Amino acid sequence: MGITTAVADRKGKECREFSRDNSVKTNGKSRKGRRRQKRMLPIQQLYDTCKEVFAESGTNIIPSPENVERLKVVLDGIKPEDLGLTADMPYFRSSVTQRYPAITYLHLCECDKFSMGIFCLPPSGVISLHDHPGMTVFSKLLLGTMHIKSYDWAVNDPNTSAANSSPTVPPGVRLAKVKVDSNFTAPCNTSILYPSEGGNMHCFTAVTACAVLDVLGPPYSDPDGRHCNYYCDYPFSRFSVAGVSVPEEERDKYKWLEEREKPTELAVEGAHYEGPMFRER
Repeated sequence: MGITTAVADRKGKECREFSRDNSVKTNGKSRKGRRRQKRMLPIQQLYDTCKEVFAESGTNIIPSPENVERLKVVLDGIKPEDLGLTADMPYFRSSVTQRYPAITYLHLCECDKFSMGIFCLPPSGVISLHDHPGMTVFSKLLLGTMHIKSYDWAVNDPNTSAANSSPTVPPGVRLAKVKVDSNFTAPCNTSILYPSEGGNMHCFTAVTACAVLDVLGPPYSDPDGRHCNYYCDYPFSRFSVAGVSVPEEERDKYKWLEEREKPTELAVEGAHYEGPMFRER
């Protein structure tokens, strides 16, 4: 990732200051460490933490609880200004000529272990229901109000076997349980999705213009079987299944999901990230 001249000049100055610091012997090492930590940009801290947390990343490999919490704390502290985001940026404005508001993706970085990026949604923008197979996902809402609906497969539910094997349910349709169905307004804490729980399948709808920072570990990869799948969701009452009994008041917690092609209305455009830069090391 490129580094602007202004930032490069500042980094050069900091390096010269570090050099002078090293010539001071009294408590030089500890003071140097404290100064470096104080000067580190939030985006650099995020990158460095991701590199360590996802060092052993792979399909269905979840970081340790300590590392999950460590990365969550860093993300919880990230603010829009740390990434150069303001609500008046053109990414957050809807175009009257577009039936479906285009979503902008600001690429931060991607390697075989993790990826970092920012989705910018104008009002009414929608990221269709999709999954993250074998991946651990950290999502941090930075700006605005967003409706999030997420699901997990109902694999441990007593009704699952009968529902998924019923001849009245079309092939490819599976029972899922709603994990989240609420509005969230920034600032709010980071949400975490695991390979088989936490709401691995989710949909974002922008109530107002909003931005969300996504960290995926590992990233999508077709050769490694981590292909993004899209889904339609149907109410539980859509299919009648013998042997499946769900109380009326519980039925809104279940949905039928059917895999679909990538929605034609989903338009995601890439744009250059112009916020504070970081060094991939």
